[in-house]
Amino acid sequence: MSTKETDHTNDTQANTSTTDTDVLVIGAGPTGLLLAGDLAAAGIDVTLVERRPQGFSNMTRAFGVHARTLEQLDARGLADELLATGTTLTTARLFGRVDLDLTRLPTRFNHLLVTPQYEVERLLEHRAATAGVTFRHGTELRGLRQDAATVTAELTGPDGTPLTLRARYLVGTDGVRSSVRSTLGLPFPGRSVIRSIVLADVRLTEQPADTFSVNGSEDAFTFIAPFGDGWYRVMGWTRTRQVPDSEPVDLDEIREITRRALGTDHGMHDARWISRFHSDERQTPAYRVGRVFLAGDAAHVHSPAGGQGMNTGLQDAANLSWKLTAALRGEAPDPEALLDSYQSERHPVGAMALRNSGALLRLAMAHTPLTRTVRALVARLLSTVRPASARALDMLSGIGIAYAPAPGAGRLSGRRAPDVQLREGRLHELLRQGEFVLIAPQGATPAPPATAPVTPKHLVRATWQDPTKRTAVLVRPDGYVHWTSH
Repeated sequence: MSTKETDHTNDTQANTSTTDTDVLVIGAGPTGLLLAGDLAAAGIDVTLVERRPQGFSNMTRAFGVHARTLEQLDARGLADELLATGTTLTTARLFGRVDLDLTRLPTRFNHLLVTPQYEVERLLEHRAATAGVTFRHGTELRGLRQDAATVTAELTGPDGTPLTLRARYLVGTDGVRSSVRSTLGLPFPGRSVIRSIVLADVRLTEQPADTFSVNGSEDAFTFIAPFGDGWYRVMGWTRTRQVPDSEPVDLDEIREITRRALGTDHGMHDARWISRFHSDERQTPAYRVGRVFLAGDAAHVHSPAGGQGMNTGLQDAANLSWKLTAALRGEAPDPEALLDSYQSERHPVGAMALRNSGALLRLAMAHTPLTRTVRALVARLLSTVRPASARALDMLSGIGIAYAPAPGAGRLSGRRAPDVQLREGRLHELLRQGEFVLIAPQGATPAPPATAPVTPKHLVRATWQDPTKRTAVLVRPDGYVHWTSH
């Protein structure tokens, strides 16, 4: 808990405070939309503030949805619909020479989904609106203050009219230039690691031989990925043209970079969107300050290598939403400890994403004899040592991410729960209720452990299909094991 909030009241006292909404979410990107939708589906009153006007077309950089994110979307009934919007890749190629076989992942989503970020946002926005989230578009945060019971946000509406909203909690999901983080005075240490990356969505006259094309030379790299509807996402960079983000970019520049890296531009034409950006590696030290939380790019930003940004943010939201829900429902015996666990669980994951994506980027950009030698050694390791490639797959896809086990909760505590088939249905189908799932042996009705982080009022009970299984397992709403009976 941050030292900035010095006066703490208990949850009962907080319930007596007058608020306009239970949770105020600032920023309607994927992270904010998933979080708001989860909370509203659990019966929490949520207001989502977004500075962009309603109907704004968001042609954003993210385009890849990894396996663990697809599992989280499946636990919300959204994965199959999202899969229909793009194309799936079963191989991830690194450094132009190492192929990682995604079909080895222990999940039915053993692939990478290539689809524009706006398709993810479209699904999540519809879910949030259907669940009852109040949207305020064209509204910006100007300041906030908090006490022991509430957060007060000073906003400016679409017509410039000042607006004040009070909430019990506020979450900043407003991106790398987060107003929430700035208002809190939190640092965002790090640095720019690569400048003048160009992006475009184009059509190609010649279809690439590989579904996912990526390669680099000593002074350029490019990747091309299909959306599945005739459009391709192209990202390129060259050491010979390092200019500010404000410098105009056209299709000829992207063609030239692609020819340098791949030997051909595949006849690209009809760009519907072109952009130039730089990539930072930054992470704020505190994901929580009193009743205010940060998630997604407001908390951490990575290089584009490995496609970790949007996926990490969505995992932040999945982790935080059930904890806020339990605190607001009065189901957490120790709500402060539960909310603090968001920082202790997600901050290390954000740091890991920075390290992994940064390492991939630096190896892809290798141009000195030493760095090229290191890249060759890493490529050989991943190509020949199966545990090394399996570990790389687990981290890239998010499947291998785990949290520190709870004391006395069993060796599986903190690990991802696979989507097992139970007598009542698949685990992901049961998790769609947004509650803890207690899986028991046939004929047994165990009680949740006394050490559980919440006292759930809406516990979902399930039974193993296999009669020989004698272990009870308590699965958190975000699909991670909290406790096992052995």
